[in-house]
Amino acid sequence: MSAIILDSILTCPHCGFAKHEIMPTDSCQFFYECSQCNSLLRPKQGDCCVFCSFGSVKCPPIQDQRGCCGG
Repeated sequence: MSAIILDSILTCPHCGFAKHEIMPTDSCQFFYECSQCNSLLRPKQGDCCVFCSFGSVKCPPIQDQRGCCGG
């Protein structure tokens, strides 16, 4: 099993602004406010969190193959 990556680059689909963020390990992040255009990002349908939808790396539960939020 490979190590879980916690660093991800979130890219806003509205303005294209990209920001380095550290993903939480104990929960999925459903909302994220872009610090450039202030758009509130939500996961795309079928994704569990904003990192799975807009991040450069999928969230820790998906990386660990546990599924969304350990389910």
